[in-house]
Amino acid sequence: MAEKFDNLEEHLEKFIENIRQLGIIVSDFQPSSQAGLNQKLNFMISGLQDIEKCRQQLHEINVPLEVFEYIDQGRNPQLYTKECLERALARNEQVKGKIDTMMKFKSLLISELSKVFPEEMAKYKAIHGEDAPS
Repeated sequence: MAEKFDNLEEHLEKFIENIRQLGIIVSDFQPSSQAGLNQKLNFMISGLQDIEKCRQQLHEINVPLEVFEYIDQGRNPQLYTKECLERALARNEQVKGKIDTMMKFKSLLISELSKVFPEEMAKYKAIHGEDAPS
């Protein structure tokens, strides 16, 4: 998969360089430079065709729209991944805390119910395979 990205990157770099050179020719256009301009335009067309071929090889890749928003804002798109991981870790900690709290509540509830309803809780523990409150 990496070679597909490398191939796309190479074609994009060539395309960008061709566009840069095309800009130079156009900014100082002289009738004598028409042949060079035509050549660069043809290179641009073939470059777009090469990029299209690369795109077809990478069609199964989905990029979250938020990544493009990061790029539009001038931010590093790798920050998106970092921030997603940080949010996932924070959410994981919250859920873990809730699970721990519920486990403590269950243990306390079983303990207190065992004091008030010892026979019923003995049946409950027998059914659920719990010898002692967890």
